[in-house]
Amino acid sequence: MSTRRQGWAGSDVTPGRGGQLGWRRVPRWGRPGLCLGMVLVGAIISVGCATSRPQGPPLTGAILVDGPRQIAEGPARDRVLWQYRTAAAAMRQGRFDLARSLLDDALLTLQGRYGPDPEARKARSLFRPESVKPFLGEPYERSMAWIYRGILYWREGELDNARACFRSAEFEDSDAEEHTYVGDWVLPDYLDALATAKLGGDPSDALRRAREHVRGATLPEPDPSVNTLIFLEFGPGPVKYAAGRYGEQLRFRTPPSPVQAARVTVGQVTITAAPVDDVGYQATTRGGRVMDHVLGNKAVFKESTDAASDAAILGGAILATAGQGRKSAADEAGAALVLAGIAGKLLSAATVPEADTRAWDNLPRYLTFVQLRLPPGEHTAVIEFLDSSGRPLAARIKTVHFRVPADGRDAVLFVSDTSTTPQTQ
Repeated sequence: MSTRRQGWAGSDVTPGRGGQLGWRRVPRWGRPGLCLGMVLVGAIISVGCATSRPQGPPLTGAILVDGPRQIAEGPARDRVLWQYRTAAAAMRQGRFDLARSLLDDALLTLQGRYGPDPEARKARSLFRPESVKPFLGEPYERSMAWIYRGILYWREGELDNARACFRSAEFEDSDAEEHTYVGDWVLPDYLDALATAKLGGDPSDALRRAREHVRGATLPEPDPSVNTLIFLEFGPGPVKYAAGRYGEQLRFRTPPSPVQAARVTVGQVTITAAPVDDVGYQATTRGGRVMDHVLGNKAVFKESTDAASDAAILGGAILATAGQGRKSAADEAGAALVLAGIAGKLLSAATVPEADTRAWDNLPRYLTFVQLRLPPGEHTAVIEFLDSSGRPLAARIKTVHFRVPADGRDAVLFVSDTSTTPQTQ
C-alpha cells in the first residue's frame, strides 16, 4: 500500500521520519517549475555552445592562394563569399576561365537560395547569429556577381546569355514581391539594350531605363556595329559594419576613391569615361531610397524579453517579501515569477541579433565602359585612371594587348585599376 496521500490543493504529503505520519508540504512549483527552468537553461546553453563557428585555413594575404584553399577547406557557409572574392581577383589577372567556373558555381547556389539547407534554417532562429547562414550577399553583391558573369559570357560570344545575366543583376536589386522599387543599375540595362540591338531586337525599353538612372555620364545609342567593348572598374568598394544597441543594424561605409574617371587610348582614338554606376550607392539604396538594414524581429524580441524578465524578477521578489517566508501562496507565486524572469533573461541573452558583416570586400566603387569600332586584328589599349583634377595616376596606368576577331564576334576587355599589366586579352 502506498504511503503517499494527496494533501491540500497545491501540495503533496509524504510520511515523516520513522514512518510517522508527520505531514510536510511540498509546493508543486518547486519540482516541475525547477525542472522546466533547468530544461530551459540546458537548451540555451547548448544553443550558445553551438554558435561557436569553425574557422578556415590561415590566410596568407594572397587572394588567389587563400581563395581556393578557403573554398576547399573552409566553412561551407563562406564558400560563396570566397568564390565571389576569388573570381573578382582572377578577372583582374586575366584568368577568365577560373573566374567563370567560380561564378558559375556561386550563381548556381544563389539561384537555389536557401532551400532545405539546415544552416539556413538555423540562421532564421532567434538564437543564431546571422553569420551562421550560408553567405549569398546583399543585393548589390549578388548583382555584381551577375554583372561579372555577363561580361564573361559576352567575351565568349554568347550575347543571349550575357543579356540574361544583366537582367538578373537588375532583378537582384528589385523588390519582386511587393513591387515597391525596381533595380536602378545603369550598366546592366544599357548592356541589355546593346545586346538586344545586336540580336535584332528593340532596345528602347532597356535604354530608357538606363538613361533614367544615369548621373554624370552620357549613354550613346546602341550601335550593333560596335565590335570592341572595354569594361572598366576603379576605386575601393563599400565596407559593412554593425551599428545599433545590439549590433542589429547593417550599415555601409564607402571609402573615398582616388580615381574618378578613366581615359582609354587605342591607336589615334582617345575616350574619357565617367562612372555610370556607383557600387557604394547601390549598397545603401533601394530604388534610390536610402535603406537601413535592421534585424528588427531579433532586436525587438531581445529587448522586450529582457524588459519583461526584469519585471518578473522584481515582481516575484516583491511577492516573496510580502509572503514573509510563511510558505503562503504569495511565496509560491513570487518564486515562480523569479524563476520565469531568470529563464527570460537567459532567453534574451541567447538571442543573437547581430547583423552579418561578412562582405565581398574586393569589389570596386565605380563601373563604366567604352565602346569602339575597330578593324579586325591586333591592337593595344592604354588605360589611364584619372584623379578628381583629371590627372592620370601614374602607378595605375594599364596596357592591354588584344585582338578584334574577324568572324564578327566582339573583342571584350575587362580592366580594373588593380589589374595586372601588361595583359593580353
